[in-house]
Amino acid sequence: MISQDKPLVNRLALRIDDIGASTKRYEVYSKRLFGNFLYLKYLQSFRAWGPYREMTVEEWGEVFGILEQFNAKLTVGITATWVDRNGELIPFPKKFPQRAETLKEGLESGLLEIANHGLTHCVVGRHLPRLFSSNRKYHREFWDWLPRKVHSDHLEHSQNILQDYFETGITTLIPPGNVFCKHTIDAAEANGIKRINCLAKNSPVSQMRIIGNESVIDFHDREIVLEGVEWLKRKLESLPEDTEFVFVKEL
Repeated sequence: MISQDKPLVNRLALRIDDIGASTKRYEVYSKRLFGNFLYLKYLQSFRAWGPYREMTVEEWGEVFGILEQFNAKLTVGITATWVDRNGELIPFPKKFPQRAETLKEGLESGLLEIANHGLTHCVVGRHLPRLFSSNRKYHREFWDWLPRKVHSDHLEHSQNILQDYFETGITTLIPPGNVFCKHTIDAAEANGIKRINCLAKNSPVSQMRIIGNESVIDFHDREIVLEGVEWLKRKLESLPEDTEFVFVKEL
């Protein structure tokens, strides 16, 4: 029997993905019939994803204010490098130094958990838009048809970049596009990851916890960029007043 003295509390984690990912520029496709033909997928009425810009420092400041207003926390999935058109990998702190500094301040103030959202978010070399088809498939980083070494190298490199800059242990992996496999799990365990959070069923795999999104409100920076910071405020206002916000690592 549940004690009436201790009412149930809604524990939820807020999670934002795609910070620092060049997927926002190069993942261009349409879900509409013939929508992937040439330039049509770039038109607002046809496009299903990019291109859009990175969040600004000012927008992050507004997000921090909203989190404080609602006594909320946010898990931030950062892609450790920006993949440019030629396939060069530029570390997040180098590509976006002011944004990185702002996120570090949010981490130190207790508002943020920094999570690993991959090294590249994409299959490098296949990430550019196509003339007559979607490139969505190639904006998933951890496919099972990629060599085991790719999974290992990407997680080792991304962990090094994020942990060195933010000076904290990164223990949560958010696999881009909810795609991962046994190679990913093995590489994650070898590099200090304790949990994988994505659209999946809750389950323990070896020493790894797989956390589904049942208690996670997941969204992308795209919502903030296209709909404004007020989108987040409206989302929080719609939740029950007894909601307790936690980081993904606290679930």
